Amino acid sequence: MSRIVRIVAFGLGLLGGVTASQGPEYSQQYRQRLGGAIDELGRVIAQFDANAAANGESQDSAIARLRSNPDDLVSRQGIAMQGNVERLGRLQAHRQAMMQAGPFARIALMVRDGDRDVMEAAFRDFEPAVPMSEEGLLSAAIGFVAVWGGTLLLAGFVRSLRRRPRKPAAVRA
Repeated sequence: MSRIVRIVAFGLGLLGGVTASQGPEYSQQYRQRLGGAIDELGRVIAQFDANAAANGESQDSAIARLRSNPDDLVSRQGIAMQGNVERLGRLQAHRQAMMQAGPFARIALMVRDGDRDVMEAAFRDFEPAVPMSEEGLLSAAIGFVAVWGGTLLLAGFVRSLRRRPRKPAAVRA
Protein backbone atom coordinates (compact mmCIF):
# COMPACT_ATOMS: atom_id res chain seq x y z
CA MET A 1 0.00 0.00 0.00
CA SER A 2 1.35 3.41 -0.81
CA ARG A 3 2.97 5.49 1.85
CA ILE A 4 0.59 8.40 1.19
CA VAL A 5 -2.46 6.21 1.82
CA ARG A 6 -0.99 5.03 5.13
CA ILE A 7 -0.23 8.59 6.20
CA VAL A 8 -3.73 9.76 5.26
CA ALA A 9 -5.26 6.74 7.04
CA PHE A 10 -3.22 7.50 10.16
CA GLY A 11 -4.26 11.16 10.12
CA LEU A 12 -7.91 10.25 9.65
CA GLY A 13 -7.54 7.64 12.39
CA LEU A 14 -6.28 10.30 14.79
CA LEU A 15 -9.21 12.53 13.84
CA GLY A 16 -11.58 9.61 14.40
CA GLY A 17 -10.03 8.92 17.80
CA VAL A 18 -10.37 12.52 18.94
CA THR A 19 -13.96 12.66 17.64
CA ALA A 20 -14.96 9.39 19.34
CA SER A 21 -13.48 10.56 22.65
CA GLN A 22 -15.99 13.42 22.72
CA GLY A 23 -18.87 11.05 23.57
CA PRO A 24 -17.62 10.38 27.10
CA GLU A 25 -16.63 14.04 27.50
CA TYR A 26 -20.07 15.26 26.49
CA SER A 27 -21.64 12.68 28.81
CA GLN A 28 -19.51 13.98 31.69
CA GLN A 29 -20.47 17.61 30.98
CA TYR A 30 -24.13 16.53 30.71
CA ARG A 31 -23.93 14.84 34.14
CA GLN A 32 -22.49 18.02 35.66
CA ARG A 33 -25.29 20.12 34.19
CA LEU A 34 -27.86 17.50 35.28
CA GLY A 35 -26.59 17.85 38.85
CA GLY A 36 -26.94 21.62 38.61
CA ALA A 37 -30.52 21.33 37.35
CA ILE A 38 -31.36 18.97 40.21
CA ASP A 39 -29.81 21.31 42.76
CA GLU A 40 -31.72 24.33 41.43
CA LEU A 41 -35.07 22.54 41.19
CA GLY A 42 -34.50 21.19 44.70
CA ARG A 43 -33.92 24.72 45.96
CA VAL A 44 -37.10 26.02 44.28
CA ILE A 45 -39.20 23.16 45.65
CA ALA A 46 -37.70 23.46 49.14
CA GLN A 47 -38.68 27.14 49.19
CA PHE A 48 -42.19 26.23 48.01
CA ASP A 49 -42.44 23.54 50.69
CA ALA A 50 -41.32 26.02 53.36
CA ASN A 51 -43.96 28.52 52.22
CA ALA A 52 -46.60 25.79 52.21
CA ALA A 53 -45.61 24.63 55.72
CA ALA A 54 -45.71 28.23 57.00
CA ASN A 55 -49.35 28.26 55.89
CA GLY A 56 -50.11 24.87 57.42
CA GLU A 57 -50.14 23.03 54.10
CA SER A 58 -48.26 20.05 52.68
CA GLN A 59 -46.67 20.23 49.26
CA ASP A 60 -49.54 18.28 47.68
CA SER A 61 -52.28 20.31 49.33
CA ALA A 62 -50.57 23.61 48.45
CA ILE A 63 -50.26 22.56 44.80
CA ALA A 64 -53.89 21.42 44.75
CA ARG A 65 -54.96 24.72 46.29
CA LEU A 66 -53.06 26.69 43.66
CA ARG A 67 -54.34 24.56 40.78
CA SER A 68 -57.97 24.91 41.86
CA ASN A 69 -57.75 28.68 42.28
CA PRO A 70 -60.08 30.56 39.90
CA ASP A 71 -57.34 33.12 39.21
CA ASP A 72 -55.66 31.89 36.00
CA LEU A 73 -52.20 33.10 37.04
CA VAL A 74 -52.38 31.34 40.40
CA SER A 75 -53.74 28.18 38.77
CA ARG A 76 -50.89 28.18 36.25
CA GLN A 77 -48.38 28.51 39.10
CA GLY A 78 -49.85 25.37 40.66
CA ILE A 79 -49.52 23.52 37.37
CA ALA A 80 -45.94 24.76 36.98
CA MET A 81 -45.00 23.70 40.52
CA GLN A 82 -46.49 20.25 39.93
CA GLY A 83 -44.36 20.05 36.78
CA ASN A 84 -41.26 21.06 38.76
CA VAL A 85 -41.88 18.36 41.36
CA GLU A 86 -42.39 15.70 38.68
CA ARG A 87 -39.34 16.82 36.70
CA LEU A 88 -37.16 16.78 39.80
CA GLY A 89 -38.21 13.18 40.43
CA ARG A 90 -37.37 12.21 36.83
CA LEU A 91 -34.00 13.96 36.93
CA GLN A 92 -33.06 12.37 40.24
CA ALA A 93 -34.01 8.90 38.99
CA HIS A 94 -32.05 9.50 35.77
CA ARG A 95 -28.95 10.65 37.66
CA GLN A 96 -29.18 7.65 39.96
CA ALA A 97 -29.39 5.30 36.96
CA MET A 98 -26.39 7.00 35.37
CA MET A 99 -24.36 6.72 38.57
CA GLN A 100 -25.06 2.97 38.74
CA ALA A 101 -24.39 2.35 35.04
CA GLY A 102 -21.02 1.42 33.62
CA PRO A 103 -18.94 3.89 31.63
CA PHE A 104 -20.38 3.25 28.15
CA ALA A 105 -23.85 2.53 29.50
CA ARG A 106 -23.94 6.12 30.81
CA ILE A 107 -23.67 7.42 27.25
CA ALA A 108 -26.48 5.12 26.11
CA LEU A 109 -28.66 6.18 29.06
CA MET A 110 -28.04 9.83 28.29
CA VAL A 111 -29.01 9.35 24.64
CA ARG A 112 -32.03 7.17 25.40
CA ASP A 113 -33.44 8.79 28.58
CA GLY A 114 -31.65 12.13 28.84
CA ASP A 115 -33.46 15.35 29.67
CA ARG A 116 -33.66 17.29 26.39
CA ASP A 117 -33.38 20.71 28.04
CA VAL A 118 -30.24 19.68 29.93
CA MET A 119 -28.78 18.00 26.82
CA GLU A 120 -29.35 21.11 24.70
CA ALA A 121 -27.82 23.36 27.34
CA ALA A 122 -24.82 21.05 27.69
CA PHE A 123 -24.38 21.02 23.91
CA ARG A 124 -24.61 24.82 23.70
CA ASP A 125 -21.77 25.19 26.21
CA PHE A 126 -19.86 22.03 25.25
CA GLU A 127 -16.10 22.41 25.29
CA PRO A 128 -14.31 19.60 23.48
CA ALA A 129 -11.58 17.89 25.44
CA VAL A 130 -9.80 14.58 25.32
CA PRO A 131 -10.83 12.85 28.53
CA MET A 132 -8.12 10.86 30.26
CA SER A 133 -10.56 8.47 31.87
CA GLU A 134 -10.54 4.80 30.92
CA GLU A 135 -13.79 5.36 29.05
CA GLY A 136 -12.37 8.32 27.10
CA LEU A 137 -9.14 6.57 26.18
CA LEU A 138 -10.96 3.44 25.07
CA SER A 139 -13.39 5.51 22.99
CA ALA A 140 -10.47 7.30 21.36
CA ALA A 141 -8.76 3.97 20.59
CA ILE A 142 -11.94 2.51 19.11
CA GLY A 143 -12.48 5.62 16.98
CA PHE A 144 -8.88 5.55 15.77
CA VAL A 145 -8.95 1.86 14.84
CA ALA A 146 -12.35 2.13 13.14
CA VAL A 147 -11.43 5.11 10.96
CA TRP A 148 -7.82 4.05 10.31
CA GLY A 149 -8.81 0.48 9.48
CA GLY A 150 -11.80 1.59 7.42
CA THR A 151 -9.63 3.96 5.40
CA LEU A 152 -7.04 1.25 4.71
CA LEU A 153 -9.75 -1.24 3.73
CA LEU A 154 -11.42 1.27 1.43
CA ALA A 155 -8.09 2.18 -0.17
CA GLY A 156 -7.27 -1.51 -0.70
CA PHE A 157 -10.68 -2.12 -2.25
CA VAL A 158 -10.35 0.84 -4.62
CA ARG A 159 -6.83 -0.29 -5.56
CA SER A 160 -8.05 -3.82 -6.28
CA LEU A 161 -10.73 -2.45 -8.61
CA ARG A 162 -8.13 -0.57 -10.61
CA ARG A 163 -5.82 -3.59 -10.87
CA ARG A 164 -8.34 -6.13 -12.14
CA PRO A 165 -7.05 -7.77 -15.26
CA ARG A 166 -8.89 -6.71 -18.33
CA LYS A 167 -10.33 -9.28 -20.63
CA PRO A 168 -8.51 -9.34 -23.91
CA ALA A 169 -10.37 -7.86 -26.80
CA ALA A 170 -11.89 -10.39 -29.17
CA VAL A 171 -9.56 -11.24 -31.98
CA ARG A 172 -10.99 -10.47 -35.35
CA ALA A 173 -10.50 -12.88 -38.11
